[in-house]
Amino acid sequence: MDAASQAQEMALTGVKVLEMGALIAGPYASALLAQFGADVIKIEPPKNGDPLRKWRKLHNGTSLWWYTQSRNKKSVTLDLKSEECREIVRKLVAEADIVIENFRPGTLEGWGLGWEQLSAINPNLIMVRISGYGQTGPSSQRPGFAAIAECMGGLRYVSGYQDRAPVRVGVSLGDTLASLYGVVGALMAMYHLKVNGGKGQYIDVALYEAVFAVMESLIPEYAMTGHIRERSGAALPGIAPSNTYQCSDGRYVAIAGNGDSIFKRLMTAIGREDLAQDPELAYNDGRARNVEMLDRVISEWTGRHGLEEILTVLDEASVPSGRIYTAEDIMNDEHYRAREMFQQVELPDGQQMTLPGIVPKLSATPGRTKWIGPTLGQHTQEVLDSIGVTPEQLARLRASGLV
Repeated sequence: MDAASQAQEMALTGVKVLEMGALIAGPYASALLAQFGADVIKIEPPKNGDPLRKWRKLHNGTSLWWYTQSRNKKSVTLDLKSEECREIVRKLVAEADIVIENFRPGTLEGWGLGWEQLSAINPNLIMVRISGYGQTGPSSQRPGFAAIAECMGGLRYVSGYQDRAPVRVGVSLGDTLASLYGVVGALMAMYHLKVNGGKGQYIDVALYEAVFAVMESLIPEYAMTGHIRERSGAALPGIAPSNTYQCSDGRYVAIAGNGDSIFKRLMTAIGREDLAQDPELAYNDGRARNVEMLDRVISEWTGRHGLEEILTVLDEASVPSGRIYTAEDIMNDEHYRAREMFQQVELPDGQQMTLPGIVPKLSATPGRTKWIGPTLGQHTQEVLDSIGVTPEQLARLRASGLV
């Protein structure tokens, strides 16, 4: 299959995206669009580019994370503090379908690149604006990072154990959730524009609200009953049994036996037919009242068996269970491999690198990795040529350090 026919199989072929921002939330949103065929132009500062280029583990001075998050993007360097470079951005906006930015609210307005100015250039424009606290409200001007958003959104308070300080998830979950909401909003806005004959619009995504939106029944429980959900370790509050249990070999197993029929199969599998038939435990509300007893019973059973034996027994009983995966476990898992969740790519020095596979899996128009994260400014000349920037103007901008 030639490159042209491959491109036609990507769901977002023909969609033009301009990314202005750095690090995680905005760039991850555009990364998702790029993986499904959108033409993403990433604007970076000329000198050092996106700080993500230097985050976490580096290979020859470049972040491995960068190669993953910036695949399929085009890197263009522009100094947005320069009016001449901002005029170039306006030309790019005139041809864009979506602009994604994650500056502090008011920053783009100060540069003459806010929503009112850009939508006047392109009335069909869709603009995704991701910030810590949203574009409005008394906290909108505060600096916002995912670590703080996870606290304000309620996630940190319920994470960990009650006798210890709240803990964070080991990834920047608040950024990722905001990115996902940004992409969903952009695609809904595009549908409204293309199918319903609507207008362009902007999507206001706050990091803390993205976290807050996935907090399930946290607010109704408090508003109706005054209940404040507390930290519960590895258990799932009010849903039983669902916890992590230690095995005889010192490893841990996660067991989710909280479905009514699943619970009966679990109890039968561990030799507690009496509990499987107990009417008090037939439904979740009764099991939740007896969760400490159930966790004790399950722990006593797992404490007598090794992890592999436990997984075999529970698989045979069709009880959801699993080991606690490390990166090594993931890389060695046959199901991950069967689902093509690893992609081999080549770094600029010729060394092979493994990228995570693309999610979700579309049956007719799947996403793919066309190239890894670009070098700083790799596509500046190509992109600027396409909007009529002359070689002389580009040379002058380069000499002045603006690109």
